[in-house]
Amino acid sequence: MPDPALIDFQNIRVMRGEKFALDDFSLRIGSNEHVAVLGPNGCGKSTLIKTITRECYPVARENSGITILGHERWNVFELRLLLGIVSNDLMASCTGDATGRDIVLSGFFSSTRVFRNHQVQPEHLRLAEAALGRLEALHLAERPVAEMSSGEARRILIARALVHDPLALVFDEPTNSLDVHMQHKLRETMRGLAQSKVGIVLVTHQAADIIPEIERVVLMREGRVVADGHKEEVLEADRLSWLFGFRVEVSRRDGYYNIW
Repeated sequence: MPDPALIDFQNIRVMRGEKFALDDFSLRIGSNEHVAVLGPNGCGKSTLIKTITRECYPVARENSGITILGHERWNVFELRLLLGIVSNDLMASCTGDATGRDIVLSGFFSSTRVFRNHQVQPEHLRLAEAALGRLEALHLAERPVAEMSSGEARRILIARALVHDPLALVFDEPTNSLDVHMQHKLRETMRGLAQSKVGIVLVTHQAADIIPEIERVVLMREGRVVADGHKEEVLEADRLSWLFGFRVEVSRRDGYYNIW
């Protein structure tokens, strides 16, 4: 029997304020797939992530359905043990004197740091050290997050997402605010994770973030899926010009695509 889909959204509508941020939206992603969701700002990408993490819910309507790993209902804390989220929004909440190790350990408690009521077990510490080692970030374990560069903080967030060995990682605009060198290092990290059989869902407006291991690309515009297929067919100049609203050219090198 095949594994259930990571997500299976069928004709859903999700409201943010007075408008539909996702409108008649359908998307199915397998549990072991590597997929990129590409679209301009305001197209509904953030709402998609919040719907996956159960921060947003679709409105009730006929012929609409949503399952995550085969289930319509989830205890959110249990779901967070199966999905690792790497989001800049999360790091914005990780302020103060919390260290790299604190942030990674917080992944066990669905928090942004270790608080007094949390009971850190020896196994938690072992797994946190292993996640930091996997990201070559052991030297950041004792450093306060407030003293880290954007690239270092992003590495800590990935370690946090990996600490409970999730089935898949969801990356939300992962290279925002990073310089060229750190963008390269982060993409190499994503490549290593994809090659280790962790499912990758990349949500971005940067085509350059789409690592060679990702072969399927989904385009979003105005809350809808407007294209879904192999990246060689989807990442085409005329299609992307329409998506972003101006004439673009597309170049390919070493398995990466760039829009300019």
